[in-house]
Amino acid sequence: MVGYITLGTNNLPQAIAYYDEIMSLLGAGRFMEDERFVVWSKSPDSVGFSVIKPFDSKPATVGNGTMIALQVQSKEMVHQVYDKAIELGGTDEGKPGSRGGSFYCGYFRDLDGNKLNIFYIAESI
Repeated sequence: MVGYITLGTNNLPQAIAYYDEIMSLLGAGRFMEDERFVVWSKSPDSVGFSVIKPFDSKPATVGNGTMIALQVQSKEMVHQVYDKAIELGGTDEGKPGSRGGSFYCGYFRDLDGNKLNIFYIAESI
């Protein structure tokens, strides 16, 4: 099972401000932090999401084909998180909508270019 997810950043204060707002919409708060990273989580025993300055001090880069998917409990929340991500300076990678069947999602890139998906699965959309 996934314990936590880490994305590299080249501007930690900017990434923290961006994800503080995104994670608050998802009901997660800061769980752990120091001068190199911050981890958000809903509780100590749930999956964590973090941003970090790379340990090797080289620039953080985006993984080609890498994407983090965050699940929410409604179509409305998909829009709310996607809209907030764009409002804070993220870029569109696919506006919220149905992607076939019961899968409803939106795609965006954060301030460092990392690709994320916010999704909801329902019995019918």
